[in-house]
Amino acid sequence: MKKLSRLTPMLGAVLLSSVAAFAHAADKPKELSVGISTYLSGSASVFGIPARDAAEILIQDINANGGIDGVKIVPSYIDEGGGGEKLLTEYRRLAEGGTRVMLSAISSGHCNIVAPVAEDLKVLNVLWDCGTEKALEGKKYKYVVRTQANATTEMVAQVLYLMKVKPDFKTLAIVNQDYAWGRDSRDIFMAALKKFKPDVKVVAEMFPKFGAADFSTEISRLQALRPDVILSTSWGGDLDNFVRQASQRNLFKNSTFVLSLAESSLERLGNALPEGVYVGARGDHYFLHPETKDDPAHQAFIKKFHDKTGAYPIYSVYHMVQALNGLKAGYEKAIKDNGGAWPTPEQVAAAMHDIKFKGFGRELTLNRVDGQSLEAQLFGVTKKSDKYPFKVLSDITIVPADLVTPGVEETSMGWIEKSLSAEVLKSDQIKVYKD
Repeated sequence: MKKLSRLTPMLGAVLLSSVAAFAHAADKPKELSVGISTYLSGSASVFGIPARDAAEILIQDINANGGIDGVKIVPSYIDEGGGGEKLLTEYRRLAEGGTRVMLSAISSGHCNIVAPVAEDLKVLNVLWDCGTEKALEGKKYKYVVRTQANATTEMVAQVLYLMKVKPDFKTLAIVNQDYAWGRDSRDIFMAALKKFKPDVKVVAEMFPKFGAADFSTEISRLQALRPDVILSTSWGGDLDNFVRQASQRNLFKNSTFVLSLAESSLERLGNALPEGVYVGARGDHYFLHPETKDDPAHQAFIKKFHDKTGAYPIYSVYHMVQALNGLKAGYEKAIKDNGGAWPTPEQVAAAMHDIKFKGFGRELTLNRVDGQSLEAQLFGVTKKSDKYPFKVLSDITIVPADLVTPGVEETSMGWIEKSLSAEVLKSDQIKVYKD
């Protein structure tokens, strides 16, 4: 009896351990439901559908290689083309149905409304493409992170690039979409530009409505003003329409165009986009990226994407890759931190505030309490290509994120005013790849 009494605690410990192991196995899901919002309709679908196609390719690859710790990803897609109210309705529906991970959104306006909702619902939300700095600046969300740069990094880097390639311009006109991104990117660009060229004259600022199809009024005004530089941070179908109409009316002959997001339009525009246009890629990615164009994994992805869509990857595609790779890195870190057990959304969210991950450019860092990733920025000038029936980027310049990103406790405008100086133009960290 004494022997049995001594064994009882041991047997109890074994039984408890077995029960705990069984409970852990039961808690590990058979699949991970992920909600993904992107534009599947409207003028922005030229940007959103390729991102969805990229998600399908990458999720299939991840699942074919064992998923995340043996758990397969199962996506559900929400069309942002229906507007913010419908997006939130679908977002809540998925969350109430058990989806605890979301990749949302493309639109800066949508990100501003989704982020606080995700926090309230305790849903891990990856801001996978939107640019507005206001989504995270000054906030310390627990459940919301961003896996690419924001407008501040992108616009300040664009100013540095413009100052390197065309420093002597005197007049500027702006044509941006009339919503959060168009307004915010204008404000940041101008604040940074004034630090380098305080005497620049802005001859026009025009904000056509989001989704506009006719730019005849704007083009007529620009033809009369003949500014040295025309800046547009517009994207998607809006940008395509503006460029085609400007090309038809020979506007490119009078002014130098700076198109901050036009990497995504190069293939669609074909010959409508002339040589000599300064183009941004909204991050450190491009299918002819000088540092990764010969990387086998990048080449394999480009082939899969081209086989599926008949097109080459654009920056929305690469942002989707970064979001999914960042999510996977967050889960893997959370599982490791959790002793190998499947983590809660809270544990994954915490892990995602301290990761490094890659898409098909340079490594990205996400280690800030505001959830903002640090991503380098790529720019180039359009030129004809013997290999492709559209313009490609030449003389590519890459600006590292740490040169153009405010600290966690700084506001964008405060940092630009107090810390940004012309000395940054002398940095040997800015890499130029001459053709």
